[in-house]
Amino acid sequence: MELKRKTIAKVLVVAFVFNLVVMGAGAWIAYQEAPPIPERVVGPDGETIVTDEQIRDGKKSFQKNGLMNHGSILGNGAYYGADYTADALELKTQYMRTYYAEERYGTDYDSLASAEQAAVNDVVKSDLEGEYGGGPIEYSAAELYAHEQVREVYVERYHEGSHERGVPEGMIENAEDARNFADFAMWTAWFSHTDRPGGEHSYTNDWPYEPAAGNDATGAAMTWSVVAMVLLVGGAGAGIWLYKAVDLPEPSAAGISVPEPGDVSVFPSQRSALRFVPVAAGLFLAQVLLGGLLAHFYIERAGFFGIERIFGVHILQLLPFAMAKTWHIDLGILWIAATWLGAGLFLPPLLTGHEPKRQSTYIDGLLVAIVVVTVGGLGGIWLGANGYLDGQLWWLLGNEGLEYLEVGKVWQVGLLVGFGLWAVLSIRGLKPMLDREQPFGLAHMILYAGGSIALLFTAGFFFTPDTNIAVTEFWRWWVVHMWVEGAFEFFIVAIVGLTLVSMNLLERKSAEKAVMLQALLVMSTGVIGVSHHYWWVGMPDMWVPIGSVFSTLELIPLVFILYEAIGQYRAMTETGGFTYKLPFMFIVASGVWNFVGAGVLGFFINLPLINYYEHGTYLTVGHAHAAMFGAFGFLALGMVTYMLQISIKPERWDASWLRGAFWCWNVGLALMVFVSVLPVGFLQLEAAFTGSYAAARSVAFYEQPLVQTLFWARLPGDTLIIVGTALYVADLIRKRFVLRQSEDDPSVDDMAVAEGVLSDD
Repeated sequence: MELKRKTIAKVLVVAFVFNLVVMGAGAWIAYQEAPPIPERVVGPDGETIVTDEQIRDGKKSFQKNGLMNHGSILGNGAYYGADYTADALELKTQYMRTYYAEERYGTDYDSLASAEQAAVNDVVKSDLEGEYGGGPIEYSAAELYAHEQVREVYVERYHEGSHERGVPEGMIENAEDARNFADFAMWTAWFSHTDRPGGEHSYTNDWPYEPAAGNDATGAAMTWSVVAMVLLVGGAGAGIWLYKAVDLPEPSAAGISVPEPGDVSVFPSQRSALRFVPVAAGLFLAQVLLGGLLAHFYIERAGFFGIERIFGVHILQLLPFAMAKTWHIDLGILWIAATWLGAGLFLPPLLTGHEPKRQSTYIDGLLVAIVVVTVGGLGGIWLGANGYLDGQLWWLLGNEGLEYLEVGKVWQVGLLVGFGLWAVLSIRGLKPMLDREQPFGLAHMILYAGGSIALLFTAGFFFTPDTNIAVTEFWRWWVVHMWVEGAFEFFIVAIVGLTLVSMNLLERKSAEKAVMLQALLVMSTGVIGVSHHYWWVGMPDMWVPIGSVFSTLELIPLVFILYEAIGQYRAMTETGGFTYKLPFMFIVASGVWNFVGAGVLGFFINLPLINYYEHGTYLTVGHAHAAMFGAFGFLALGMVTYMLQISIKPERWDASWLRGAFWCWNVGLALMVFVSVLPVGFLQLEAAFTGSYAAARSVAFYEQPLVQTLFWARLPGDTLIIVGTALYVADLIRKRFVLRQSEDDPSVDDMAVAEGVLSDD
């Protein structure tokens, strides 16, 4: 069947509005149904134990000290430390058992006979049952005792430090803040075992799995997992059928004139856009080096290959895991984003032959602004986490402390302004195309894709440290997941479409049709698909069926994109003389890793019943690395290769180092994911299912000999990724000296493709 561009555009608008309505309604419901923060928690005699202010102060302490990048809350965050919700719930049940064993039998719990232990277990579960009816939370004597004990455990662990747990001394500056953090963690534990008013399950759908507290997977998790499996089969088939049924012209290198790099003029603005590449490469190298350190922290929690024994200084104190993890994540986002921004500013002259006045100067200014925001943001994280910023400055200029949104709000505003400036510069560069094409044209689509990234980023401004953690997580996932499953995927297909047109491999209108169709599939599934992150964070259980369905349907566009990438590569290799084979190797690798990481691994861990036990384990680590670096990183690197090939003197072009880096990255990522990370994740899944979620996230689990061996097995893969990145940086340095001169006064006649693009209606 043949679909017209205008028809796809209309359906795309409908899908966008539908997504907006569903998620907008979800935002309203989030505020209504979030777990309440009671004014007081009282003991059996009515004495106030905790106030709402202390709980909110505990959340601030959690964010300010970067604890989300050490452990996790409600399963979200880092996996090095404990999950604070599960940990607090486990400690609560243990201390309640201790209390009842001493009260009823005069001895400790472990010394009791099995029948007596069973009786204690029953009374603990009975204490934790029931729903919240409003007013203060009323503790039993056992709950009061447990809460007080957990406070002291958290003071000892997070204020005094615990190197065997990887916690540096003074991670939380003072004991009072550590107690408030315990109050916050205990509040999340409370709503994880307390039923919603009028409901049959807790606010978190009985997550985390903790048999001692009566928490177990709900029937809905099983039911919707089966539904998702059925949808998987149907969805995969639908994706293949759609790809075969829709009439989309394939790129072909036969019978057309693919411009050689030397035939394409280099504009001053392109030389400026190319300067984004070495900046991004430096961030990339720093990121992978930190990644190697983070991986090693799981083996030596306070050391680095025994060096601390020589110098007597724990690297954990100099560079705590939470700080290294924060920088590792932010650097990953920044180097990919910087590369994409550079590519988005490099491509317009290829398509239009147009060089706006002072465009090069403005692009240089944007790069300087991005560098300032990057340095300020990363520096602010360190200053905020180390207590150098007082009052509200810790989260405005310092460390907001939420995974993927760590930098302070002021720096986030700077990044948003940077996106806006990029859009303005892109409009200037694409103006000849924008003036000639319809609103659904290719130039418009690249602006929509970039604009959607900036638009979703604004969701990060809808909360403050005082906001309920469930509502905070609701908005945070708007940024993180809708970026990854929506805006980034949109940008991928748009940028690849632009690249094909710039190579004369596709007519502009054919590329527009392909981009819109794939954008429609991405937007129709990935946006609402964010709801699988709401199952266990305190949102209502209506998200279980919605998240199950749309998360499964996310597979369809990934199948489509994979088929498209493979088809493109086959077309490119039909003729042996195709010039841009290496950039397309990166694009195909991006499609494959996108399918494997986001599609296969993403689908598996997003089955509700699997996710209930898996949420926040190393299986998620495998999914995240394969999807983020594999899909988005490889696309960025492919664009760099294309930009370099055009910008370097043809006779001096040498692809050998980049090709070597390509294989180092691919083999290294495969070894890391499939030899080390996923096997650890499957062991964690088994530990959670047979014991408890807290057990799967414990130091005892990570210190098992088999798990430690698997951590060591990650070393070859990590090393190859680092070697590939170092080779890439070295290659950029040597290529810096063989760049072509840009045209002083370029015009459309200088371009090999622009005239054809502009005449294509």
